[in-house]
Amino acid sequence: MNLCYPADVRRYRSGTVGLFFADVPEAATVGKTLTEVLDHAPDALIVALSAYVDDGRAIPSPRRARRGQPVLCLPPLVALKLAIHDAMTQQGITQAALAGRLGVDGRQVRRILDLDHESKFSQIEAALGALGLRASVSVEKNTSPTPA
Repeated sequence: MNLCYPADVRRYRSGTVGLFFADVPEAATVGKTLTEVLDHAPDALIVALSAYVDDGRAIPSPRRARRGQPVLCLPPLVALKLAIHDAMTQQGITQAALAGRLGVDGRQVRRILDLDHESKFSQIEAALGALGLRASVSVEKNTSPTPA
């Protein structure tokens, strides 16, 4: 599951810079500089995608970035939590059913799905396993443009 979203940058006459995500239209941020909006963009994406989780909606797949377009990748823990939510949505598994599979209280599953909660990796691994998934790690060079 790739959760690196290309962003559209708009510069306004006032000098303000806006950053928007076509795949997640609820995520946007505005600032005085490109550096500022790029710093705030991950939070905007996480807040917007939290609403998808809260509403039980599928997580949008990112489109392919155009040349030179900034791409923001979600933090690994957030991406794993979204993968759990996505698998639950696709498989029709409720939070209560996942809690039953894990042998835990439903509140623990709510915390696993809370994008702001610092869940333990062992909990994430267990939830993925209960959904027939496993996590793998990929490390690559950061090719995102660094704002000047």
